[in-house]
Parts: sequence; structure tokens; C-alpha cells
Amino acid sequence: MRHTLFCVGSVLVSLLLAAISLRYVTHTWLLAFVYSFQVHFALAGLAASLVLILIKRHWYAYLLVTVSLVLAAHGILMMKEFEAAPATAASRPLLRLMSFNIENDNIENSGRIAETVIASGADLVTILEAAPLLRELSRISATYPYRIGCGVGTPGCDTLVLSKRPFIDQAVSTLGDLWPNRLVQVTIDVDGTPVHLASVHLAKPYFDDFQVGELWDLRNAVKSVDGPLIVAGDFNSAIIAPRIQDFVRATGLNAAFPQPSTWPVRAGKLGIAIDHVLARPPLRLMSVSQVADNVGSNHYGLIAEIAIDR
Repeated sequence: MRHTLFCVGSVLVSLLLAAISLRYVTHTWLLAFVYSFQVHFALAGLAASLVLILIKRHWYAYLLVTVSLVLAAHGILMMKEFEAAPATAASRPLLRLMSFNIENDNIENSGRIAETVIASGADLVTILEAAPLLRELSRISATYPYRIGCGVGTPGCDTLVLSKRPFIDQAVSTLGDLWPNRLVQVTIDVDGTPVHLASVHLAKPYFDDFQVGELWDLRNAVKSVDGPLIVAGDFNSAIIAPRIQDFVRATGLNAAFPQPSTWPVRAGKLGIAIDHVLARPPLRLMSVSQVADNVGSNHYGLIAEIAIDR
């Protein structure tokens, strides 16, 4: 019986680790979701491998432990690769940004969401799946008089950008071939410096290769922007997903480390970060934190404090 349990368990753990490891060999959208969970699944494989050792001390179980540790450690190193440079004593936050996917069906919590946005103290707010806020816009506009989305610049209410400062420039465009108007770009003046924001909402990575096309379009849009830049929104993938890594490397963006988890909400801080706030020097991410109350959404929101290196 112990031998049978060991064999079955070894096969299952081997399949899990093999699925994670395929990222180092080839890209397949069927496993793109798995790659975002590399650290989580590797740690699960480690725990299962230790159980296998208790069942039967065998060299293969020790091999599985080793592979699990390597995959988990490399996953953490990949997250740290994009870490923003540490703040200097002279750095002071000059801009606060909120990014939040509030979920289109979250209508019953629209009032609470509006209150959360208003109380955030953010200078810029990017809301994804913004339909629940449509009936709250008149109240929100008292705090955020400038907006794009939900009837301003776009016919629908999918992506919404709110600002306390007037827009120097603004544009709405489409990424890839799946969803329209999911890239909103604005520019505001921050103490004499134009700061650019790109608010994005990418397709899920297991929707064929649609996300790959969206990331290519986003890369071109980001590279066309000169000066301080923030890219924020719902990427539907962790930063260690291979295609997200390629995008961040190519655009010179930085991220916080560790990134606060945003999904699934039931996992709390043990979830993964599929929503991101990324910045390009001379912008410096001072902090990125999870909004404690998900206000009925299937994502947690993010608050970022951003400084500008003069």
C-alpha cells in the first residue's frame, strides 16, 4: 500500500512540476495561467514531496524536493528582477494612484465603491470594469472633476480614469483583437513635470494568444511615450508569466517587491498579483499596497505612492 501511494503521488507531483517547467522550454497559452502560480505550485510540490519522503525514503522523492525548491526560488528571483530602486532620503511621494478592477457585476456595492475611491486620497484613479460607478459619477466628480471613460471619450463604461488635475493630453485605443477601448492614456502636470499614465486591461492568458497580441500593442504604445510613465491596471497574469516578463524588460518599467496580491480575494495575502502598478524612471515607486476592502469585487485594489527623481 505504501509503495502504491508513493508511486501515485510521485507521478502527480512530477506532472505538476513538469507543467511549471515547460515555461523554460516553450510558450503555450494552455499553461499560461499555471506560470503565474509558479511559486505557489512549486511550494505545493515541495510539501507533497516531503510527504512522499515520510511514506518512503527514496531518491526520487529527494529529487522532487530539489526540483520544487529550485522552481520556487527561481520564481521569487524573477519577481525581484523588476524591483524598483530603493528610495533615497530625499525622495518624497508627489503622486498617489489607485488602480482597481471593481467587477462589472458588482452593482450592489456601487455606493461603497464610490466612497472607497473618494476616500483614497489618490490624485489619479484607474477603474477597470467600471459599469457599477456609472450612477455614482455625479458624486465622484465633486472630488475628481476630470475623467475619461463612461461616456467621455468612450461610448461604454469599461475603463475609467479619474483625476484631480486637468489632462494635458488624453487618448483611448484598442489593444489586440478581443476587447475595444481597453487602453486609456492620459497626461497630467505634476509640479511642472508632465506625467503619463497608461491604464490597461488585458485578456486572460488562456484565451488563445490574444494576450500576446495585446502586449505587443501595449509595448509599442509605451515605447512611443517620452518622459515619466506609469502603467497600471489588470494584466490577468503575474509579473513572472513569460510574456509579461518580456514586456516589462522591453519597456524598462519597474515594479514593487514584493507585489501585493490582488486575486483571488479568498486567498487574501496568499494570492497572486495579477493587477500591477509599474513605473519608468525618473518615476520611483515608493510603495504599492493592497486596498484592504475589496468592496465586493473579485480583485483587490492597489494604492501606489510615487515620487519623481529630479
